[in-house]
Amino acid sequence: MHGELITRLTTRGLTLAVAESLTGGLLCAELTEVSGASAVVRGGVVAYSTDLKASVLGVPQDLLDSVGAIDADVALEMARGVAVRLGADIGISTTGVAGPDVQDGKPVGTVFIACVWGEKNRVQELSLAGTRNEIRALTVQSALSMLATMIS
Repeated sequence: MHGELITRLTTRGLTLAVAESLTGGLLCAELTEVSGASAVVRGGVVAYSTDLKASVLGVPQDLLDSVGAIDADVALEMARGVAVRLGADIGISTTGVAGPDVQDGKPVGTVFIACVWGEKNRVQELSLAGTRNEIRALTVQSALSMLATMIS
């Protein structure tokens, strides 16, 4: 699937940037496992700490203060911010709670993924179950599916 996704992005001349929180770089790693990914993937930012979502990705601090880091609007701002900062056509992001503890009042398994391409954007809330690693892996797969749908 990833090879086909990279091929479709390459054929269309599109570039991609990744902003990750709970996945800690797994999404970017999954994308760059594919030969030829360097033509598409501009880079990734792991903004694990909430303050980096503001200072590095440009998520408005007032948004983070009012809703916390695990929110649909935060995911969208992360995707927009990484696309702008890394000069990519498409930005994709992940934020959520992989466990073991509740974060920002959100239960384990609450995840938001977002994809932004120009004026088009998508955001999805996921309610995932499993171990910490399973939640992270399911998040990566969901984000890749979202990206594939976005560019189809």
